[in-house]
Parts: sequence; structure tokens; C-alpha cells
Amino acid sequence: MYEEIPDLNLFMVCEVPKKEAYACLPEGYYFDLCRRDELDLWKRMPFDEEEQAEAFFGYMTDYFQKVYGEKEDLFYSQCLFVRDSEGNPVGTGFIWKSYGKINTLHWLKVKKGCEGSGIGRAVITKLLSELGANDFPVYLHTQPSSYRAIKLYTDFGFAFLTDKRIGYRENGLEESLPVLMRYMPEEDYKRLRFRSAPESFLEAVLSSGINEF
Repeated sequence: MYEEIPDLNLFMVCEVPKKEAYACLPEGYYFDLCRRDELDLWKRMPFDEEEQAEAFFGYMTDYFQKVYGEKEDLFYSQCLFVRDSEGNPVGTGFIWKSYGKINTLHWLKVKKGCEGSGIGRAVITKLLSELGANDFPVYLHTQPSSYRAIKLYTDFGFAFLTDKRIGYRENGLEESLPVLMRYMPEEDYKRLRFRSAPESFLEAVLSSGINEF
């Protein structure tokens, strides 16, 4: 039996995307944007169980107000949905300029029943392919429990940041590596890459007490 995976902060950066990782959306799905009347649905999407979605609904509402509240029009113009043939959202993710300075990948999620079908890869492909060279690097926040997503991020050229602190959060990389080694296939673990964060990035994440990614 595997031990419970600890909830630790991990941070990754992509400076130049690996285009060989790009892929199209599977047949039967299409891209769209989150509509204003779907905000409550979006708040529930990060959670696989309804009990979790209900428990964290207040947190998601607070997060939305703090990070996107003053830029709602921008949020709705950027928050990507993947819909099935009946129009139901089954995946989401978008690029957001956190702290007004750095591009970050926000809330990448594929609904549990659709995982492993290539939707997540297609979302990242669309988001990164629409950026220009000057829009990189792109950063993201994840956790060791998302080891399958970490493999996917690595495919696209993301590397772990090694700095002990990222803004006001501890970087849990050192504690997470043994967990990732245990859960990830050996060949995927060996492909993980690491680098220190640019000073401009570290300054940006210290500019606000709100964790914007």
C-alpha cells in the first residue's frame, strides 16, 4: 500500500516549449470559453468528488474574487473549456498574467471520467501554441499528488524550480522527489529537469500576499 501523498507546493517553469509534445483535441470534443452563467460550474471542476467541490466552494469563490474579481472580462475571455459533443465542460485551463508580470498556467483540469484521453495534452498545446516567444517563460504551481500531470508538463518542457521559497510559500520539492520516484515510472522520473528561478520572478511573487498561481 502506498502512503498518503503529502500536500506540498511544487513550482515549474517552461522557457521554450517542446513542440513534439503538441497534440490535437480528441474527436468528439471542442474548445470553447467559460460563460458567465457557468462560473459556479468552473469553481467545482478542480475536484473529483462532489463532497470536495462543496467543501472548497467558498475557497474557490474567495480565490476568484481576489485574483480575477477586478478583471472578470479578461477571465471570461481567457478561461478555456473543453466540451463534449453535448456541450458539457470536461476540461479547463488558461494562461493568466499573475501579479501583472508573469505568465502562469491556471487550473488545468480534466474531469475524472475523461482523464487519459489526451484532453489535457490538447489544452496545454492550445495554450502554449498561442503564445509568442516573448510570452515565455510560463510558470505553474502543482503538487506531488499530480504526478501524472507532472509527467505531462515535463513532456512540454517544464522544469522544477529548486529555490527553497517561492514568494511566501515553501517549496516542497526536496520532500516530494522521493514520492515522485515511488509513483512515477522510472523513465518518466529520470526525465524530470530542474533549474533555479530568475530573480525577476522571485521579486514578482513577493509583490503580493495573494498567491496568484
